[in-house]
Amino acid sequence: MSTRAGTAPRAAATRPVRLRATAQSEWIKFRSVRSAPAVLLATAVVLLVGGWLVSAGYRNGWATMPPADRAHFDPVYQSMRGIELAQLLVGALGVLTVTGEYTSGLVRGTFLATPQRVQVLATKALVLTAVVWVWSTALCFAAFLLGQHVLTAPATHAALGQPGVLTAVFGGGLYLALVGLLGLFTGALVRRTPAALAALFGVLLVVPVAVGMLPGRTGALLGEFLPSTAGEEIWQLLHGGAYTLGPWQGLGVLTAYVSAAAAAALVLVRRRDA
Repeated sequence: MSTRAGTAPRAAATRPVRLRATAQSEWIKFRSVRSAPAVLLATAVVLLVGGWLVSAGYRNGWATMPPADRAHFDPVYQSMRGIELAQLLVGALGVLTVTGEYTSGLVRGTFLATPQRVQVLATKALVLTAVVWVWSTALCFAAFLLGQHVLTAPATHAALGQPGVLTAVFGGGLYLALVGLLGLFTGALVRRTPAALAALFGVLLVVPVAVGMLPGRTGALLGEFLPSTAGEEIWQLLHGGAYTLGPWQGLGVLTAYVSAAAAAALVLVRRRDA
C-alpha cells in the first residue's frame, strides 16, 4: 500500500514535465519545417502589399465611384483584403504542420516517444495558434495603418478609436489563427498533403462559389453560414446578408466548424494506426 501511494504523486508530478517536453518538441519541429518561415514571410507580403494596393486603388478611383458604393465603403475591410489570400497560406501551413510528419514517417517516432496522441495533436494546435495569431495580428495592425495612411481625403478612412475598428483589426488575426487550425485538423483527418490542401481550399473557396450558384435565396441563406463567409464578419465594419451575422456571431460559426474538425481529428488520431 505504501509503495503504491508513493508512486502516485511521482506519476502526477511527471505530467507537467511531459507536457513541457511535448511542447518544446513540437516547437522545435514547427521551426524546422522549411516552409514555415517562407509561408509567414509570404503572409506578411500579401497582407501589406495587398492592403496598400487595394487602398490606393480606391483612393485614386474615389471621384468616379457611384454614390451607393461610397456609402457602403468599408475602409477597414479594404485595407485588410489581403487576408483573403493570406488565409490560403496560413491554412496550408496548418496542413503541413501535420501531414509533413505523416509523409516522412516521423509521426511513428513521435507517437512512440509520446503515446498520448491527443496530447501531441493538441500541442501542435497550441504552437500553431500562438505563432499564427501573434504574427497575423501584428500584420493586420500594420496593414490597417498602412491602408488608412493611403486612404487620404476625400476617400473615407478610419481610426482605431472609432467604434468597431479595434475589434475588426484584432479579428483579422483571430480569423487567420482559426483558419490555420482548420488546416491543421484537416491535415490530421486526411493525413496526405495534396488531399488535405484540396479539401481545405475546397471548403474555403469552391464551396462558397457553388453555394452562391444555388437558385433563389437558398444560396444567400446557406452561404452566410459557411466557414469563410461567416468568419469574415469579424474583420468588417459593415455587415449584411439575410441574417446579418455580427462580428462575434460570425466568428462563432467559424469556431464551430473548427471545433467539429478538432473533435473528429482527436477521435481518429487515437483509433488509427500511424
